[in-house]
Amino acid sequence: MAKTTGKTLAARRKRVEAILPILRETYPTAQCSLDHRTPLQLLVATILSAQCTDERVNIVTRDLFRKYKTAADYARATEEQLGQEIRSTGFFRNKAKSIRAMAAALLERHRGQVPKTMDELTALAGVGRKTANVVLGNAFGQNVGIVVDTHVARLSQRLELTRHTDPQKIEWDLIEIVPKEEWTLWSHLLIFHGRQICIARQPRCEQCPILDHCPTGPKILAQRVAAHPKNANRIKSNRDD
Repeated sequence: MAKTTGKTLAARRKRVEAILPILRETYPTAQCSLDHRTPLQLLVATILSAQCTDERVNIVTRDLFRKYKTAADYARATEEQLGQEIRSTGFFRNKAKSIRAMAAALLERHRGQVPKTMDELTALAGVGRKTANVVLGNAFGQNVGIVVDTHVARLSQRLELTRHTDPQKIEWDLIEIVPKEEWTLWSHLLIFHGRQICIARQPRCEQCPILDHCPTGPKILAQRVAAHPKNANRIKSNRDD
C-alpha cells in the first residue's frame, strides 16, 4: 500500500464524509443489481457478470436459477450444456468451467454451502476478491472489503480518492477513508452514480449533485466551455436547476 500523508488522508476522508450523505439521498434504493435469493445464486450471478452487464446476467439467470437450485445441480451439469445456457453472457466456456468447478468444491469442502470467509471464497474456482466482496457484503452482510468494479474505479479516480488503476490498490485506498459500516453501500452508490451521471464518456457534470466536492468535474466543464463558449449559459442553467 502506498504511503499517504496525514494531510492527504484527512482531505480524502473529508471528501467522502461530504459525498456520502448526498449520494445516499440521491440514490435511496441503491443495492446490488444482480437478482438473487440465495448466496449460491449471487455467487453464480457474480461469476457470470464478468465482462457482461448485470441486465444481461439477470435475463440469463431467470431461467438458470429455476433449473439449478443447488451446488450439486451445477456440478452434475455438463460443461457443454451449462455453457450453452449461459452463452449470451460471453466467455461462456470459461464461465461454465469455473461454475462447475466452484460447485464441486462447495460439495467437497463446504457441504454444498457457500462459505462466509474471504479466504474460503477466493479459494473457489472463478472467485477473486471482487466476487468474494460482492457475496460477503450482499449475501452475508459482512463488510470485509470494498467492491471495485469499473464504475467504482473511475469515480474514485475522478474524485481523487486514489491515484491507482489496479483494483486491489484502489480498494486499499478506499478502505482507509470510507467508514467500514458503509463499505458495501459505498460501492452501490458509486455504481449507481457512475451509470446515471458520472459515465465514462461525456459525464453529466452539470447535473452532478456532488460537483462541489469533485476535483475533476469543474475541469471538465471548463474544457467544454473553452471548446464551445456558447455552451456556457446552458451549463450554468443546468447547474442552477
